[in-house]
Amino acid sequence: MCTGAAAVAALLAAGTTAHAADTPLRDLAAAKGKVIGTAVTGSKLTGTYGDIAGGQFNSLTPGNAMKWGSVEPTRGSFDWSEADQIVAFAQAHNQQVRGHTLVWHSQNPSWLTNGTWTQAQLSSLLQDHITTEVTRYKGKLAAWDVVNEPFNEDGTYRSTLWYDGLGADYIAQALTWAHAADPSAKLYINDYNVEGVNAKSTALYNLVKSLKARGVPIDGVGLQAHLILGQVPGTLQQNIQRFADLGVDVAVTELDIRMQLPADSTKLAQQAADYKAVFDACVAVTRCAGVTVWGFTDSDSWIPDVFPGYGAATPYDENYAPKPAYSAIATALGGTSTPPPTGACAATYSVTSQWNTGFTGQWNTGFTGQVTIACSGAALSSWKVNWTYGAGQRITQAWNATCTQTGAGVSCSNASYNGTVPSGGSVTFGFNASWSGSNPAPTVSLG
Repeated sequence: MCTGAAAVAALLAAGTTAHAADTPLRDLAAAKGKVIGTAVTGSKLTGTYGDIAGGQFNSLTPGNAMKWGSVEPTRGSFDWSEADQIVAFAQAHNQQVRGHTLVWHSQNPSWLTNGTWTQAQLSSLLQDHITTEVTRYKGKLAAWDVVNEPFNEDGTYRSTLWYDGLGADYIAQALTWAHAADPSAKLYINDYNVEGVNAKSTALYNLVKSLKARGVPIDGVGLQAHLILGQVPGTLQQNIQRFADLGVDVAVTELDIRMQLPADSTKLAQQAADYKAVFDACVAVTRCAGVTVWGFTDSDSWIPDVFPGYGAATPYDENYAPKPAYSAIATALGGTSTPPPTGACAATYSVTSQWNTGFTGQWNTGFTGQVTIACSGAALSSWKVNWTYGAGQRITQAWNATCTQTGAGVSCSNASYNGTVPSGGSVTFGFNASWSGSNPAPTVSLG
């Protein structure tokens, strides 16, 4: 029995990203006068998750911890533990906090939604809730998403507990109560599918214009930006500018860009271009306060649970390796990504067993091989391995990769579940093949 092995410094695959930019994103954003934020889960703010959240971002948004159903699950009984944890983490890391959200049709406690209230009672409940929560964090939060998602797609008001019970002026009342509780906090109205110029964003525009004319305290609008790959609105910058021209700030508050799974190098490149387009639009408008991503890692993203078959929506993969989108964000903020060092990722080919039990080596011959892709100082979000056989070997079966062979040339690419190779990590796939006479190891490359 004989074996062969070859290891070569690899050409980096199209999905490769540098481990980090020379300068943290938060410093690049600050140099542009912008905020770069992320939604976070309080219980995860340790280890690598905490290191990235604290090191790369200058603003945090509690993903769920400040919603009414979280803070007052039982009437008169409050749970501030996760919200307090996030605020304390932000203070320790010199970060802003964006409060999210005071008035919404969703994630309200059952005692509220299942109750029967007069208009006066409902108004009192809402005022008490806003006053209690905003007062608790007075002076500690930079901004609040006061009213969340008030509009339908056609620009009419959404039918909710608040609109149906209090009328359209619940928005002005909520803003007024929030301002009274913390005059220093910036107050926003936040919605989705309002990133480009359309019926919904125009309704929001007209509302803000009206509120300003009435003297209602309104400081900004939040464009959620839960986007689909390749569908960044062409009117995004124009839309940001028209709100800014009303005399309010604009923030992209919940950015993620989902794709149909599995991710591949082409989709990740498009995603990077999309992220850059959003950041470019914000950087171009002075009154765009900044951009918050709705979770920075795919392991903490809401997308797969809500949009089956879609995911990979954030700038970091599930193993905390930065994706091409990370580098694109850094570039939009005026930075450069450190190129991975030469040879940072390599492929190693080996024959683990082979057999020749036929007459003169022509019958029942074969071997089992494997290739290991390993990285140090860089990361891969997808990979493809190529080699050319020199002695007529032919692959008959492969696992943990998709392999094709044309003539002597072999190309193997990652499966849907193992495209990520973090810095310091590795991925291995295997195959069975036939051979005749000799079985020299080929030269292998990533590319």
